[in-house]
Amino acid sequence: MPPTINTLLHNPGLNLRLVVPERDSKALDTTVSWVHSSDLDDPTPFLDPGQLLLTDGTQFPISDGGGDVYRDYVRRLVDHGISGLGFATQVIHGALPGGLESACSEQGLPLLEVPDRTPFIAVIRFVADWLAREQNARAEWSLQAQRSIARAALRPDGLRSILAELERQLQGWVALFDAAGNHILMPNNRPVPSDLMPSVEGAVRRALDQGARSVAQLTVEGQQITLQTLGRRHNLRGVLVLGAIEPLDPARTDIINSVIALASLALEQTRTLDTARRHLRSGVFEQLLSGSTDVAARTARQVWGRLPAEPLIVTAARPPRQGQNLLEALELLSDDHRGAVFYAQRNENVVILANPVHQQKVAALLGRYGATAGTSAPTDFPGLAQALKEGERALQRAGELSRPLLDFSEVADGGMLGLLRREEAESVARRLLEPLARHDEAEQTQLLPTVAAWLTNNCVWDHTARQLGVHRHTLRNRIDAAGNILGLNLDGLRDRLELFAALQFLDMAAVPGDDRGRPER
Repeated sequence: MPPTINTLLHNPGLNLRLVVPERDSKALDTTVSWVHSSDLDDPTPFLDPGQLLLTDGTQFPISDGGGDVYRDYVRRLVDHGISGLGFATQVIHGALPGGLESACSEQGLPLLEVPDRTPFIAVIRFVADWLAREQNARAEWSLQAQRSIARAALRPDGLRSILAELERQLQGWVALFDAAGNHILMPNNRPVPSDLMPSVEGAVRRALDQGARSVAQLTVEGQQITLQTLGRRHNLRGVLVLGAIEPLDPARTDIINSVIALASLALEQTRTLDTARRHLRSGVFEQLLSGSTDVAARTARQVWGRLPAEPLIVTAARPPRQGQNLLEALELLSDDHRGAVFYAQRNENVVILANPVHQQKVAALLGRYGATAGTSAPTDFPGLAQALKEGERALQRAGELSRPLLDFSEVADGGMLGLLRREEAESVARRLLEPLARHDEAEQTQLLPTVAAWLTNNCVWDHTARQLGVHRHTLRNRIDAAGNILGLNLDGLRDRLELFAALQFLDMAAVPGDDRGRPER
């Protein structure tokens, strides 16, 4: 790190004397990024924050007056972030001006006396040499660290080894998360502090959901944490998280970039294997559909352990845009339960087989990744083809109704109208029938009950007219008037069905009381 004010004071060759502040002040630990000399009244345009300024006081009056001049001068230096001021005596001023010492003491600026036997260039050279040695040391450290990480990458457990080496070099903790946002436990690695893990996991999932290469900095419980995604855009392979490390300088940044490159390469190398495994899954599923259950079971047993036990629930899911993350999560879920959950890609959908015990975990995972899905009734392997059709039919209706998950029983048990019996459908029905209800109220007519009775009687004119106690032509006139008010052609089946469905949703299918005795309209 750069030298501090204390570093300069402890160098006997410079012979500097501390004037302000006291020896035990923390201000003396301020780092010095460079040394500059100037006798200007305002040298700040030529200085950078963190520098030590040297002056012989040409800009100050010889007499020990002008307190405001010193205060204004020091204020400009403090506001600019100057680390300290060195004043040369026995050059212009025989002694240190009292006004300058008072101003530095009031405003907390370290003040050093530079005797006439110490040239400014000696102070500048000392700091320059120190910084050069520091830079060389950082370069050497970076080179050695790069070599250590490269050697770690050649070990059988290369990914784990390079992350452990990164922890050792940075003196912090390193965590790796997979594409599904799960923490990959690394033996012998430092654990992530438990109080930080929930916030870290949330930040990791947000980074993965964006689907783009990114670097993020966040502060959790006062600790600076860095997140770096791994992989390609829309095909992220994971997230590298760094914590409890010193601020990143170029050397540390180079080390981290090297590890990111190696980790990305290691993860990408598994991509071909993942693709092959998914092709194998698709093949096994097609064997199950064709009835070759024994062959499929033997293949699955060698690769995944086993197939799910009967009874099965078939889930047909349509992945969201970031479908790769969903596939990664399904792979991990399958591994966690040793084949009790099986999935395969089929065309644009993902088909998942699970027994009822694990189906809840499947549904939670699909919900987490925003997939749309439909599930079948429980089945066995011989009935897999029919169950797949049920799942796909439920998936189609789930998409039409903007439902995240729909069971086929909702389609089969209630029919289409039962499936749609929801608050949204009721509100649509009310909007459709509202003009007719308003007309009946304003004109004291019975068009809405008449339409309900006509539809309940399967649009049979004579039977409905007799039931309502009106003439057949009167009934037709009412139906035509209702169609005009609603903007529907009630001579056609489509508009009749739309009106019938609306009445069903509002429970108006019951034949209303007739209006005999009411004046004809």
